[in-house]
Amino acid sequence: MIKSILFSIALFASSMLSAQVIVYKYERFNADSVRRELDKRPYFSLNKDNYLIVGTTLGERPTTTNSDAKFQLSISQRLTKTVLPFDTYLFIMFTQKAFWNVFQKSMPMRDLNFNPGIGLMRPIIYKNKYIGKGSLILEHESNGKDSLESRSWNKLTLAVAVLMHKNVEMQFKTCIPIIDSDNNRDILRYNGIGQLSTSFMTDNRKFNAAVILNKRKGWDLNFNTTLEVGYKFNPRDNQYIFLQYYNGYGEGLLEYKQFQSKLRIGFVIKPQDFSFY
Repeated sequence: MIKSILFSIALFASSMLSAQVIVYKYERFNADSVRRELDKRPYFSLNKDNYLIVGTTLGERPTTTNSDAKFQLSISQRLTKTVLPFDTYLFIMFTQKAFWNVFQKSMPMRDLNFNPGIGLMRPIIYKNKYIGKGSLILEHESNGKDSLESRSWNKLTLAVAVLMHKNVEMQFKTCIPIIDSDNNRDILRYNGIGQLSTSFMTDNRKFNAAVILNKRKGWDLNFNTTLEVGYKFNPRDNQYIFLQYYNGYGEGLLEYKQFQSKLRIGFVIKPQDFSFY
């Protein structure tokens, strides 16, 4: 367990080397030039947001049992340039999300979720501007446990992130699930297969806010809702003071049937362009 924690911290520290890049940087080039400039970026980068946050359950008096830490480490390795069909490139990714009972004796890890994947990514270029990206990913998600606590599923995920305005980004994600574990056959009732999110950033790039809605199975209006707010003191950095509120089911794999209403605060390091939630 200690080795796993140290490895995670090392990955997290390495992600701090990633620099913020304004998405309009290449607006003076034509579409082919934009792709060439994107191909010059480092092959290793962040994938999703990388964060460490601590908090408790809303509506209850904070205790050692209803308070915890949550962290997410997410990296991506590009394997090719945009030379594949439809100007796509091949990449692999890995995300690890953990729920850590830091206020309890011996500080046990309550749940570790592992999410590797391989897929194709296509930059979206409109009027010679890099405004987004789309991906098709074959991914696996499990919690590394056995027996009755084992949780596992696979999915073919389609995700699109587009800058609608210089301050507004929208994302859509859906998947074809392949559930291979007998212990979470009903996971779609709690996690769902569709996600819609909107994020806003101020002109000076210091303030960021996002709303993420994950549609659970069924025709009624049932969503897992995540609200996020970030603020950074230096507009050239990509590290934010971070506040996250989660309301719904499926926050972690082990307790995916348990309703959560958690407010946590900490810091986040965002990818250089678009971060899929």
